[in-house]
Amino acid sequence: MLEYNSVESIVSEAENRGQPISEIVLNDQAESMGLSKERLFQDMRRNLNVMRDAALSGAGETLRSRSGLSGGNGFRMTRYATSGNGAGPVSGGFCSIAMAKAIAIAEYNAAMGRIVAAPTAGSCGILPAAVLTMEDFYKVSELKLVMSLFTAGGIGLVIAKNASIAGAEGGCQAECGSAAALAAAALVELRDGSPVQAAEACAIALKNQLGLVCDPVAGLVEVPCVKRNAGGVMCAIAAADMALAGVKSMIPVDEVISAMREVGDAMPASLRETAQGGLAVTPTGQALKQKIFG
Repeated sequence: MLEYNSVESIVSEAENRGQPISEIVLNDQAESMGLSKERLFQDMRRNLNVMRDAALSGAGETLRSRSGLSGGNGFRMTRYATSGNGAGPVSGGFCSIAMAKAIAIAEYNAAMGRIVAAPTAGSCGILPAAVLTMEDFYKVSELKLVMSLFTAGGIGLVIAKNASIAGAEGGCQAECGSAAALAAAALVELRDGSPVQAAEACAIALKNQLGLVCDPVAGLVEVPCVKRNAGGVMCAIAAADMALAGVKSMIPVDEVISAMREVGDAMPASLRETAQGGLAVTPTGQALKQKIFG
């Protein structure tokens, strides 16, 4: 059974067996949990359906969080991405739709909707937005979509074991950074890239989010969290395309994960989800907190 001590060990196993990472992770989890592969696949398929529902519900025009800090931007971004007016989105169709989905899912979370923590609630829009946009644009089969989530899950286990996926421990790099890394690896597999390329994409994405602080305004997972989901999925897309093009990370993925842990440990408490630093203590951030909590 896999120990999930390193991404390299998972990639090596996949390369040796001539299988994608998802197959390795699914087989291992079935064995370690004493469940059939079919049962685990259906469980993950249900997660995918929750992601679909969140993306659709989060794009509603009237959606608002109880605090009033978020809601409606998923609708605005979706309308902009699909309007067809003028020259169209600067980032193009795929990227703009991915951002719209990421924002919609994150706003749905803020409005107490049902989401999949991927790997956390604060970063819940990044991985779903990546895989669901592949479904929309490239008509990727549901089988491949579900399997890509096993790839993401396996890498997530390594990150959680060797670093952190909690903003309170490692800053937002541990949440949105990890989510971007998982999404990048999933995208590579969905484009039939190799396990090695998936690992390269993971490393590139995580490097590009290294040092990202967690500074939620009023201590709520809304500002700047929702828009960081849009940035995270864009980071994942860029990393996946670089890896698929043959671009490699000079620092191996497992060393990047270790670096993220060290950076997180070095962060002051004010930048680790306490709302005592960064954007949370700007004049506007403080005014919003006062307005919400009095």
